[in-house]
Amino acid sequence: MLNDLTTSFVSRLRAREPAAWFELWENFGPILRSQLARWGRGRIGQETVADLSQETLTALSSAIDRHDPSKGARFSTWLLAIARHTLGDEIDRRMAQKRGSGRKPLPLDEALSTCDDEPTPDRTYEQAVFDAKVAAAIRGAERECDFTDFSVYRMRIFEHRSGRDVARSLGFSEATVSRRLAAVRGRIRSRLTEVFSKYSFTPEEWEELSRNGLDPNPNKRVETAFDEALADVYHRFSLAEQSSAPTPDH
Repeated sequence: MLNDLTTSFVSRLRAREPAAWFELWENFGPILRSQLARWGRGRIGQETVADLSQETLTALSSAIDRHDPSKGARFSTWLLAIARHTLGDEIDRRMAQKRGSGRKPLPLDEALSTCDDEPTPDRTYEQAVFDAKVAAAIRGAERECDFTDFSVYRMRIFEHRSGRDVARSLGFSEATVSRRLAAVRGRIRSRLTEVFSKYSFTPEEWEELSRNGLDPNPNKRVETAFDEALADVYHRFSLAEQSSAPTPDH
């Protein structure tokens, strides 16, 4: 069954709570734009891609709570099925306008009921969804942390600067840098637990954290590996987000 965090978030979406809509768009909008552009193969421009990604999230808000956990469908697969349906409708509308006819779009419920028969999402897409979840946890931690504390973590981990260099830049001792680093790391671990609980429909999705070196449970023996894995995701997601930024249709 869907956990409490997931069902609570779905309720907020169905109530059209602006903060919930923004959260969903912020976290997964870039992925949807990239995937829809790949499917469009040049037939649709970036502005249309942006519109379709928003339509996909609108459809998701009304369909996500009808997910059947017994089928074992992942959140990423569910999101992809809705995106494919949304793009298909757009192409059908364009064909109908050009030819004066077109096939009747498949109802969303029927399209989703066949998502298990669709090709398995490729590794690039699955990696992008995982990265988006981790990036959401990082953003959440940044908003909650003291600005200086998060700056310490950013400089030390994401910018790969030495503890001594960070201490000198901020006028701290190296011991203070270490304490602030640990505080932010703990906050990020908490946000990882929250985000993956909310956007993981299967045990396999939850286990992706540990498989990628981001076990949310504190363990001093793996702190360095945790930081390195987090930095890898941070940089990979940042590059992907930049490349998916929309440009005007021509």
